[in-house]
Amino acid sequence: MKILTVVACALIDADKRILIAQRPKGKALAGLWEFPGGKIDAGERPEQALIRELREELAIDVKEACLAPLTFTSHAYPDFHLLMPLYVCRRWEGIVMAQENQALKWVLARDLRGYAMPPADEPLIAPLIELLA
Repeated sequence: MKILTVVACALIDADKRILIAQRPKGKALAGLWEFPGGKIDAGERPEQALIRELREELAIDVKEACLAPLTFTSHAYPDFHLLMPLYVCRRWEGIVMAQENQALKWVLARDLRGYAMPPADEPLIAPLIELLA
C-alpha cells in the first residue's frame, strides 16, 4: 500500500481559535472540514511544504521558526496510507483569505468535534484541546 505524507497546520489566533477549512466541491472528501496544509513535493521538507501550502491556500507568510510540531496521525484509507504531521503556528504575516474557494472558520478547540472531518484529522483534535485548555 502506498504511503502518502501530507502536512497540516493548526493556525491559532489571539483568541485561541483554530482555523479550519472546508474541502470544496470536486475534491475528495468534499464538504468535510480540515486543517490547512497539503502534499509534500519531492525534495521538500515538511516545514517548507507547509509554508508553501499556507501561502497558496490562505495568502499568508509563515516563518519556519514559527512552526512547532505538535503531533501526527496515521490512517489507512482504502487506496493509500496517510501519514500527517500537525504543526502549530501562532504568528504569520498577512490576512488569512481563502484562495481555493474553500470556506474558512475560526473555531475553539473544544468545538472542533462539532465539525465533520476526514477520519485522519479526528485524532488531531484531542492534542489541540489539551494544548489550548
